[in-house]
Amino acid sequence: MRLTICLTAALALSATSTPLVAKAAKAAPFQLNETSWTYVDHGKKVQETIDKDGNYIENAVSGKHVDHGTAAMKDDKACFTSAMTKEGELCWTTPGSELKIGHSFVTKSDKGRKLKVTRIKYTVLKMPA
Repeated sequence: MRLTICLTAALALSATSTPLVAKAAKAAPFQLNETSWTYVDHGKKVQETIDKDGNYIENAVSGKHVDHGTAAMKDDKACFTSAMTKEGELCWTTPGSELKIGHSFVTKSDKGRKLKVTRIKYTVLKMPA
């Protein structure tokens, strides 16, 4: 009788632990803060960094400041609000999970614009003086 109870308990535990293992193996959600990216924006190669607080700075690779503002994840989109324009919030698609350094993907804005972005090693950018 004890053997039957122990086997039943063991089967019940293994049946409930399987979904937990599957959930734990799920890819991490896309993280925007403390990331850096390169892409070509209106013909200029740029680098963009989003800091730990969700502030972004976009500079041309040549060093010229292009834009800055705030960034936040909203559902599965990366949304940016420029402090330099009156365009308002602009959201872009994400790959849905973490992207490794050196990997690229094509993102599409809510306005239909596409960009190929590449994740690079996190680099702190500062506002120009």
